Amino acid sequence: MQVRGWQAAAVAGAVVVLVGGAMAGAAQLRSNATETRPATVRGAATAPADFKVPRAAATVSATPSASVSATPTPTVSPAVPSDRRTLRVTKRLVGPFSPKSVVATGNGLVIAANMMYRHTITVFSSKGTVAATIPDTVDLRAFGHRDAPAGKVRGAPVETAISPDGKHAWVSNYAMYGKGFSREGKDNCPGRNSLSRSYVYRVDLATKKIDGVVQVGKTPKYLATTPDGRRLLVANWCSYDLSVVDIASMRQVASVRLGPHPRGIAVTKDSKTAYVAVMGAAGIAKVNLTTLAVSWIRGVGSAPRHVVLSPDESRLYASVNGSGQVVVVNTASKRVLHRVRTGQQPRSLAISPDGTALYVVNYASGTMSKVRAKDMKVIQTVKTAVHPIGITYDTTTDSVWVSCYRGVVYVMADRA
Repeated sequence: MQVRGWQAAAVAGAVVVLVGGAMAGAAQLRSNATETRPATVRGAATAPADFKVPRAAATVSATPSASVSATPTPTVSPAVPSDRRTLRVTKRLVGPFSPKSVVATGNGLVIAANMMYRHTITVFSSKGTVAATIPDTVDLRAFGHRDAPAGKVRGAPVETAISPDGKHAWVSNYAMYGKGFSREGKDNCPGRNSLSRSYVYRVDLATKKIDGVVQVGKTPKYLATTPDGRRLLVANWCSYDLSVVDIASMRQVASVRLGPHPRGIAVTKDSKTAYVAVMGAAGIAKVNLTTLAVSWIRGVGSAPRHVVLSPDESRLYASVNGSGQVVVVNTASKRVLHRVRTGQQPRSLAISPDGTALYVVNYASGTMSKVRAKDMKVIQTVKTAVHPIGITYDTTTDSVWVSCYRGVVYVMADRA
């Protein structure tokens, strides 16, 4: 893939924080079951000329040792449920990143995967400073893959999963770039039989270095660890399957056929069941992780993309990219209980720790919606830069992070 003009919008090493502004415009999008990429945009990714910085704006430097000055944030009382709080943008980060996703580790870090546009993984502190930038270049043979081509290759970081103990981040690579690897898979997987298998990286969050590499399927996207810490599950977009990785041996031990374009994954607390959104099949697969048998939740709508479970696991929430809805499914009956329209092409989801609120990014609308879980009512909509794509809830600061494809990350405090 060629680097677009917008990908060089931010000066290397610079992070600018602006609060309350948004970039206008949205590119024409492809069909519902695709993961549309940004269109080419001329010039730098800058705020509009009439953009003003509110008093609460923070000032952040990109260097790991940088300090942050901002209006003190009030402590949130645990007695105030998330659906009775209001989101407020406190930071707008612009820098040398193009994040497809953001994931909070739960211990003070947030990981951004920057695809092939930057060939890096950005590690933020919860305060919004950059703690590390990790190149995606590896020598596969050095990690035990003796059949891999000799020399160094690059990846394309897509999504991140955090180990249950918080010590490692697992990062999927959309494709590998270098000698011996085919072209990337793209959204519709043309000639998928000739595509190369890709790899996932394991990152030590203490050293901020890649310390393990596992081969999985073709065009891996979403991934999740099981709560018992024994397995890693990887949804392979162009293999049409789910890789099951044994973490102890660092090897794929099974694959589960699911059909075109599997993506989001949610795993039950007992590590026995995985729910997988399959965008090309208009359904959600329920995978028995003991037998690897698959059953289906149908009728959710066109192109389900992301899934999260309620804390008691009685409900499964799914963003449905094709219909512009978020749906809630009763996990016992597999029936859809409610639907709500949040915006055009809802992509990633996050849920508050208490389960009372959902947060969804609407890719084509350039918005983030907060939804009350009990009645599926949209209770707040926040304008973002073009193409919001990733979202996570940082429990250490009670903040929601939103990443936009074109190099913007928002931090939104969730306060009473």
